[in-house]
Amino acid sequence: MQRLLRMNGFLPLVLVAFMNAFVDLGHKVVIQNTVFKVYDGALQVALTGLVNALILLPFVALMSPAGFIADRFAKPRVMRHAAAAAVIVTLLITACYHLGWFWAAFALTFVLAVQSAVYGPAKLGYLKELAGVEELAAANGVLQAASTGAILTGMLAFSFGFEYLIDGARTASASGAVLTTIAPLGWCLVAGAAIEYLLTLRLPIVRDDDPSLSFDFARYRSGGYLRETLGALWSRPVLRLSVIGLGIFWSIAQVLVAVYPTFAESFLGLSNVAMIQLVMAAASVGVVLGSLAAAALSRAHIETGFIPLGALGVAACLVLLPGAAQAPMQGALFLALGAFGALFIVPLNALVQFNAGEHELGRVLAASALVNNVLMIGFLALTVVFALGGFDERALLGIITLVAAGGALYTVLKLPQSLVRVLMSRLFAVR
Repeated sequence: MQRLLRMNGFLPLVLVAFMNAFVDLGHKVVIQNTVFKVYDGALQVALTGLVNALILLPFVALMSPAGFIADRFAKPRVMRHAAAAAVIVTLLITACYHLGWFWAAFALTFVLAVQSAVYGPAKLGYLKELAGVEELAAANGVLQAASTGAILTGMLAFSFGFEYLIDGARTASASGAVLTTIAPLGWCLVAGAAIEYLLTLRLPIVRDDDPSLSFDFARYRSGGYLRETLGALWSRPVLRLSVIGLGIFWSIAQVLVAVYPTFAESFLGLSNVAMIQLVMAAASVGVVLGSLAAAALSRAHIETGFIPLGALGVAACLVLLPGAAQAPMQGALFLALGAFGALFIVPLNALVQFNAGEHELGRVLAASALVNNVLMIGFLALTVVFALGGFDERALLGIITLVAAGGALYTVLKLPQSLVRVLMSRLFAVR
């Protein structure tokens, strides 16, 4: 761990990832909390699902361009330009807050996500270039902890800031009036984006531009790049299974985020959005702890035994969640869910990066993001359909619990030796 932190450029990269996640999450929290304050029932669930879909769609539409950009140009330069774009977008978002233009701010969620879609493959590809193969699993653990720590920080800061400003103007009931009331939060987004840009200036270039690569727009429009990249991904079992595993996990997480606020209001009697976000934020704490544990226990190798262990833990937490009647019990389950989730996703991310070739890394990572986001959009679409069809929040939680249980059973059957090895090694560990 200390070797990673001493590596030139690694700490700035971690801080860039932190600020990027903080800004993205901050705007999402503002929009979702506005929806929560103004709308109720099925429409609330549907709009929450829609804002999540707007965040995911750019990752689907821009898979080929984002992968090409990450392979063609030096990755720190790509991140630098993406961060500069984020400053401009957050200024527009802040203007919408002050003017009370809710639907314009809602739509800019998509534009902000475009910036993240271009930034994502460059960030993960640069992580491999910087850390190398031996430190890849540990580096992924630290980066995951930083990103999740940003989500936690943003969730708490923007939720409590939202509640504080709304309490000062209780007459704000329409979406535009709510945005006008909480408009100062927009400047926090601008500041975060500006800090992110300044940090990207400290990223050293490890691999320069590759002028030999060119982008064929006709091939892109016809789907040629999509078929080629997904075909290469699907032909390698380790990549295929790792990407599917990541997609299923994040899909479950997206549905849980969309459904839980309404579940908490209906079955727990929680109406304070800050309290609901606090319960959900426990999952972020769990992810940070689990990611750091995975990094510490994966020195110089990728510990695949964490994959079935994490899957079993996630399924168990979801089984117990509907029966927990009190907010503290819910928070404890979210904490455990996040920790087990981190044990699941950290080695899977490292496997995807490890098995991708140097000159295809950006495209493979973009294809992985595409599969993940298609699955998440599909799950969110089904959530909206079920919600509008009369399914309550408990039924929706039951569905994702069944999916998690099926995934856990599959990973145990696929990696039984790895699970036994990691359990026995932890049980009999000696120093």
